[in-house]
Amino acid sequence: MEAIVYTSNSGTTKEYAKLLGKKLSLPVYSIDEAKGKVEFGSKIIYLGWIMASGIKGYKKALKDYDIRAIGAVGMGKTGTQEREVRTKNSIPALTPVFTLQGGFDIKKLHGIYKLMMKIMVKTAGKGLSNKQDRTEDEDQMLDMMLNGGKYVSEKNLESFLDWYERGEE
Repeated sequence: MEAIVYTSNSGTTKEYAKLLGKKLSLPVYSIDEAKGKVEFGSKIIYLGWIMASGIKGYKKALKDYDIRAIGAVGMGKTGTQEREVRTKNSIPALTPVFTLQGGFDIKKLHGIYKLMMKIMVKTAGKGLSNKQDRTEDEDQMLDMMLNGGKYVSEKNLESFLDWYERGEE
């Protein structure tokens, strides 16, 4: 593995990329920084943020690099949404996908994404708040939508690190 390349919007994906880079002793670059520093076709780990099950920046990274594993950072609990993310992004079955819970802070979003999330918070937040039998995960999601929250942690990287230590890259 030659590097970790990421796309981040509010900073949680960048935090995960740096944590993972430190743990794996790999250099970490944003997708724009990587252009001049990571050779075309290099084996990388790619991290991007999730929007409607799509991984931002994934298609761009796929054109330039040999992606050996993917970290998809979103609001959902770590380890959830893997099937949806894989399907939506047409990720090959042999490429590991790790979903990581990042967080949500509407103040850190920019442009169209901020507007879209304001609408999502109003509609999905209203639906969740009206739901009578919310699960613990739904309570956490509602709280994150209404109050913000950040869940970046090394613990969330355990399955990623286990995969790397097994030498499956």
